[in-house]
Amino acid sequence: MEKVRIDKWLWAARFFKTRSIAKQAIEGGKVHADGQRIKASKEITIGATLSIRQGWGLVEIEVLALSDQRRGADIARNLYRETEQSVDRRARERSERQAANAGMQRERPNKKQRRQIHRFLREQE
Repeated sequence: MEKVRIDKWLWAARFFKTRSIAKQAIEGGKVHADGQRIKASKEITIGATLSIRQGWGLVEIEVLALSDQRRGADIARNLYRETEQSVDRRARERSERQAANAGMQRERPNKKQRRQIHRFLREQE
């Protein structure tokens, strides 16, 4: 196999759950090949560099093998290699997000605290 459509490869490499979601991401500009915006029908080859934006992070990978069939996750991981810069950047961004969220209160007020809040707001009016 020399060439595979990029939407099919992204699906086979388990970056997206379905080909249609992969196609939407490509059309939305979330996937770039060798620094260029691409179309879903573009055929990729071994050695191509892809930038994939998913959720919070940007993953930069190098294509090591081609496949148009979706297999298990361990086999899918052999289709690509993430660059060192991408791994470092994602780890740094993850730690920054965790540090920013550390001070945030995540629990809801209990019944007594809600009553105190309502009482305080009524007094302010």
